[in-house]
Amino acid sequence: MLFGDYSNKPLADAAKAMVRDPSNFNWTFIAIFAIVVIMYCNEVQKKDYKAIAAALALYSVHWFYEIANAVICSVTGYALWTVSAASTSFILLIGVSWELSMMFAIAGFTSKLLPADKDMKILGINNRIVFAVVSALLFSLVEIFLAWTPAFIWIYPWWGAVPVFITTYIPFFLASYLIYDKKPKTQKRFIITMFAVDAAALAVLIPLGII
Repeated sequence: MLFGDYSNKPLADAAKAMVRDPSNFNWTFIAIFAIVVIMYCNEVQKKDYKAIAAALALYSVHWFYEIANAVICSVTGYALWTVSAASTSFILLIGVSWELSMMFAIAGFTSKLLPADKDMKILGINNRIVFAVVSALLFSLVEIFLAWTPAFIWIYPWWGAVPVFITTYIPFFLASYLIYDKKPKTQKRFIITMFAVDAAALAVLIPLGII
């Protein structure tokens, strides 16, 4: 499953009907959230603010993409990616379930694996960029597997493993790994701006029934 297929439309239609419907709610929702909160508390206790900034940077960009994906669904009828209602306790937006969102909330902690020297080159390329591309590739491979299951749905034949790798996951991890080394003031400005844009979009688009 490297690209989407229009035969998946009935599955996507069923998912659209379940966006923010609590029918599938179960207690894993609370347990997963608690684990994520504990992970952030642990990083605060260790004062690893660079890793926290990297994680929040990725999460803020993730939400920007999810909002854009939901708008695409509203305009064209189908999103670039869709989560199945049968695979989650709660669908937040058409392309993101609660479990998936919580995963992205901590994905930026992979920044803790970055080399201490931010200027070190790997094959002549800055290590932050190399690590971002490698992380994006690994996440794209996981998404290929997910698209093979009933949990994740690709509709458009031109959307799949390669586009998601280039246009989605690389920006996610570039934002995370490049913000990691910035000064605290720059980190705060980026994160606050991105979350403010996300919050404003959600506050407007959800009540209007667009997403």
